[in-house]
Amino acid sequence: MHETVGDIWEYADRGYIIVITTNGSLTRDGRAVVGRGVAKQATHYFPGLAQKLGTLLTEQGSHVFSLGCGIVTFPVEETAWSLPDLHIIARSAEELRLLADRSGWERIVVPRPGCGGGGLAWKDVLPLLAPWFDDRFTVISRH
Repeated sequence: MHETVGDIWEYADRGYIIVITTNGSLTRDGRAVVGRGVAKQATHYFPGLAQKLGTLLTEQGSHVFSLGCGIVTFPVEETAWSLPDLHIIARSAEELRLLADRSGWERIVVPRPGCGGGGLAWKDVLPLLAPWFDDRFTVISRH
C-alpha cells in the first residue's frame, strides 16, 4: 500500500479505480444518501450514481460494489447519520481486495476511510487496511 496527498479525481485520468466511501442509507425514492466527501463529489461527475447505488443497497445490502465508470464503493458506516465503524471499514477492506483480485485491477486509489468528515484517526484505520491492501492500492489524503 502506498500513501499520498492530493486530489483523488486526478487519478481518474491515469486509469485508476476510484474508491468512494459510502453508507447504507436510502432516500424515500430509493437513491443512496451521499451527503459529503468523495461520494458527493462523485455524483457531480457521474449523474445517476446515487440511483444505481440505491438499487444495489436495496438488493444486496451495504457492501463494496463496482458502479462502473471506474467507481467502487467502500462502506464505512451503517447510516448517513452514524459515525464510521471500524468493523465495517475492516470488512470493506477485505471485500475491496477480493473484488480487485477478481476484477484484475492494477491501480486503486482510496481516500482514508472514515478519517475525513467521519473524524477517525488514521492511526486507528491504517492497521485495518494493511492486511488487505497490497502495492496496487494508494491511500490518498487532502492535507
